[in-house]
Amino acid sequence: MSAGYTQANKRRNVIPSSVALSCWAAMEALHFGALSMTSRFAALILLLAALLGATAAHAQSVDGTWLTQAGDARVKIGKCGGDICGNVVWLREPHDTATGLPATDSKNPNPALARRPMIGLPLFSGMQPSGPNKWSGQIYNADDGSTYASSVTVTSADSLRVEGCVGALCGGETWTRAGR
Repeated sequence: MSAGYTQANKRRNVIPSSVALSCWAAMEALHFGALSMTSRFAALILLLAALLGATAAHAQSVDGTWLTQAGDARVKIGKCGGDICGNVVWLREPHDTATGLPATDSKNPNPALARRPMIGLPLFSGMQPSGPNKWSGQIYNADDGSTYASSVTVTSADSLRVEGCVGALCGGETWTRAGR
């Protein structure tokens, strides 16, 4: 092998070396037939475990408190059943400037819901897993009192992409993990 080949492979290597070594050893044992049937089965299990471990290492947790892109709210996200829930837990302006009272969901078109406090307000509904590190459902926008089709994607350990759509018109923002 040439030095260029080795260096190019090192740059492209995205699988942790311990996983690659375990996979290589298991494949060699299976390929060359030097092992008994029981040992071959054990080598196959080792190979599958190494590959599954590499995939799981890339999963990111959505659980935690996230700061909105504007920095005006923090939303606590966690699992509720098979879905995820997100509730407002902090506001930069927690009181209504006109009344001095705690901020309410005043833009909600339903008068009964317009009186509920902003702190504790649920933002997600039906947010179910729809892919790796991704959930889809609906998101409530307290700025206009409307609910939109939405997806939430963990893009890194500290970054969450939140998108919403009305028909073909979509928009989104990136939230950052708070308090780490």
